[in-house]
Amino acid sequence: MNLLMNISEAVATHARLSPQKLGARDSKRQLTYEQWDRRATQLANGLRGLGLQKGDKVALLAYNCLEWIEIYAALARAGLVAVPINFRLTSPEIEYIAKDCEAVAFIVQDELIERVEPIKSQLNIANKTYVGFGQKVPSHWTDYENLIAAAPAFLQHVEVLPADMSALMYTSGTTGKPKGVIRSHEGSTMIALATAIELGFTSADTSLLVMPMCHANSLYFCHTFIQLGATCIIDDKKSFDPEALLDILSNEKVTFTSLVPTHYIMMLGLPNEVKAKYDVSAVEKLMISSAPARRDTKLAIMEFFNNAKLYELYGSTEAGWVTLLRPHEQLERMGTVGREWAGSGPIKLLDAQGIEVKDGEVGELFSRTPYVFDGYWKNPEKTAEAFRGNWCSVGDMAMRDKDGYIHLVDRKSNMIISGGENIYPSEVESVIGSHPKVKDVAVLGLPHEKWGEAVHAVVVLHDKAKVSAQDLMEWCKSRIAGYKRPQSFSFVSDSDMPRTATGKILHRVLRQKITENALQDELAA
Repeated sequence: MNLLMNISEAVATHARLSPQKLGARDSKRQLTYEQWDRRATQLANGLRGLGLQKGDKVALLAYNCLEWIEIYAALARAGLVAVPINFRLTSPEIEYIAKDCEAVAFIVQDELIERVEPIKSQLNIANKTYVGFGQKVPSHWTDYENLIAAAPAFLQHVEVLPADMSALMYTSGTTGKPKGVIRSHEGSTMIALATAIELGFTSADTSLLVMPMCHANSLYFCHTFIQLGATCIIDDKKSFDPEALLDILSNEKVTFTSLVPTHYIMMLGLPNEVKAKYDVSAVEKLMISSAPARRDTKLAIMEFFNNAKLYELYGSTEAGWVTLLRPHEQLERMGTVGREWAGSGPIKLLDAQGIEVKDGEVGELFSRTPYVFDGYWKNPEKTAEAFRGNWCSVGDMAMRDKDGYIHLVDRKSNMIISGGENIYPSEVESVIGSHPKVKDVAVLGLPHEKWGEAVHAVVVLHDKAKVSAQDLMEWCKSRIAGYKRPQSFSFVSDSDMPRTATGKILHRVLRQKITENALQDELAA
């Protein structure tokens, strides 16, 4: 019998073992494990009192805040399924997810209710199960705090099994409409335990969750620290503030956080006199995820956080953590994403016929993790495409070197075919991104009458930097083959570069903007 504890049971366990220990906080309030456990029970009972039954889907829309972890624990306790929605989405995008998942309830932060109001008539959700929290909840919505206050604090038993669905995590839709990734309680707990083993976390740790709480990164790390009875600090600012982050790291004596390269670049780019005000010596471990980090960025991180070990992970919502580049490998294995995560089977790299390629050759990456997803919601065709037996793929192309280190090449869907040659955008991006005046870059293929596709680069420059398309073309000439070099460039501001919630560039959206003449192209020739 499988007796793995889910997130709700973990909270209850630590409420018994360490009732007065700080479980979580944001900038507005905090919860001991005892308070967290009680409020989770009351919220679970309150939702059931509204008529929700085991297996029902509950859509969630909020900025980062403490309520997320109350809700996740409460839904698990009631046997309900969490459907977190990215707060950056528009009303039509939110409507698509709420309809697709068949949500019967919607919990929304007051500041985001205006996104939901226009689509309510299109959703099969009863008025009483629209639940709002915050200071400005409309009177025709059920108030979150009132719902908790009116509910009993004793546990009304619901049998929740490890194999039951815990969440539908919608992918960011980098290649089309988002798909619902089915996560089980068992899978969520397995990834939490594997994370604790691989990174050596304990109950003494304090984690800072900066990534969106609607995203797998924060959810998986949060679950890890809950299983251990550690403390979670939630950065509840609506937009990233690098100095405020340093302040939290210093004052809360944070031991771990996970950030994307852009976060580190912004933080390390602060004036030295600003950075000197903050003591970050408590930070023991740092994670880079969601996008590759350059050598200069890694060196700057290690210099500033001189007590911390630096890790870099590769993974997905579907497979969970797949590989890890460990601290001693950061510089000597630069450009790789490491090797398999603890507890995972060997990665397979397959060609179009499903045959494993040799080391040094590019193939589609298939991983075997003990916490892999259970399939795509209502999409058996895409589920079948994602699996080869026990191995799972999300469409990433990679190469394994002779020492077993994995080099990500690109997403299969982003590959450019020009004149019959396969071109991987990440290779071209690496060359252009190494230019000292370039802050970020995305490379994609545009339709070309002769070659099928032509290589195009969209570039973000560092503040006050100036460089022309011809300058970048010259930069590329000695560094990359002619057929791979961009034939045209667009220069955009950082804010105009479309990204997912975790900082990944949306190549599909960029391509659409360019073909609609939304960006000003500058020809290299």
